[in-house]
Amino acid sequence: MDSITPDDTASPRLADFLCFAVYSANLAFGRAYKPILEELGLTYTQYIAIVSLWEEDNQTVRGLGETLFLESNTLTPILKKLEALGYLTRQRDPADERHVRVRLTDAGRRLREKGLNMTLVKQTGLPAEEFAKLQKAVSALRDNLIESTERD
Repeated sequence: MDSITPDDTASPRLADFLCFAVYSANLAFGRAYKPILEELGLTYTQYIAIVSLWEEDNQTVRGLGETLFLESNTLTPILKKLEALGYLTRQRDPADERHVRVRLTDAGRRLREKGLNMTLVKQTGLPAEEFAKLQKAVSALRDNLIESTERD
């Protein structure tokens, strides 16, 4: 259980669960991003795939999936849709046919101009320093949970 209650005999309340706070914050982020992403014509997962390719273009599908914490069967339809929209290309790696490489097109690179200012720091109501600390803390939490499940 991931809740902290003042009295161990009391039943935990949903509001006491860290997992629920993270889950519901994720839903709130989705709602806040929705109008911004609609302007770009992208879903959140499509957007983060594009952002990852802005950081490092010409990735393998496997590498991109690891970065985004997505399995290939989830990522492939996202990439197919982005390819159909003209934002990227997928091509077998000539050096190793087992790998598929993903590259941005010019249109995918131009999306960056529209999407660069897509930040919700202001909407969180947190000062920039607190926002950065929270982002690092949530990332550390995620990494610790992944590490603990890999040990089991």
